[in-house]
Amino acid sequence: MSVQPVMPKCWRVDTKPHKFCPGCGHGLILKALGDAIDELGIQDRAVFGYDIGCSLLSWDFFNLDTVQTHHGRTTPVMTGIKRARPELICIAYMGDGGGYAIGSQHLVNAAARNEKITLILANNTVYAMTGGQMAPTTMPDQKTETSPYGRDPLKTGYPMLGPEMVAAITREGAYVARGTIANLRQLKSYLKKALESQMAGNGFSFVEALSSCPTNWRTNAEKTWKYIEEVMPQFFKVGEIKVPGTGREIGVKDKNIMAGGV
Repeated sequence: MSVQPVMPKCWRVDTKPHKFCPGCGHGLILKALGDAIDELGIQDRAVFGYDIGCSLLSWDFFNLDTVQTHHGRTTPVMTGIKRARPELICIAYMGDGGGYAIGSQHLVNAAARNEKITLILANNTVYAMTGGQMAPTTMPDQKTETSPYGRDPLKTGYPMLGPEMVAAITREGAYVARGTIANLRQLKSYLKKALESQMAGNGFSFVEALSSCPTNWRTNAEKTWKYIEEVMPQFFKVGEIKVPGTGREIGVKDKNIMAGGV
């Protein structure tokens, strides 16, 4: 008697080619997310929300309840679903434009309120879907359609350090990390911890994933991978930044303030 292989309940990338450009990092991030959802066995209570931009092409990747939002509004939509149905596992997925530009106010306030949702943000350093313009995460000296001579930090500022900002404004219970498609095993572990933190009711969980965009970077496979592995981590440090229960949740000064001291 032949035994049929058991297919993952959530991830369908192996039977359904993705719609992203060749070399795009979104497919790898979503693969890691799908594996994390499968391993946790939460498909029946997970809700996947996605933003306008390249991330919207993930709308039919998963066998999950999904919702598409207006650009930058995925965070409050998932917050509303979580507040109405606290038993659900709410996942917001977006790019750096949706999270750090038009949606930055929602990210800041959701983090400050310690909303019990999981936000995953793909950082490819450009506005990819609209032609490769400079984004909040564009690297210093990086050339884009709107910075043809390279980004000048003196004129346009430095790239947004999202996880560091979220870690600074959240209190106890938050989980914050930055992973990369160059290390999928590590990235999946961060995504899994973020989901587990939400399942435990700890608070806001946030994972930024360093991603690639060879179409707008105008790089071949070798240069794309070198940029991901060597250039981006020089500015965007990969690792866990805030972990519940490790003593890194809140500073001594903050503890004194909360206790009524100076």
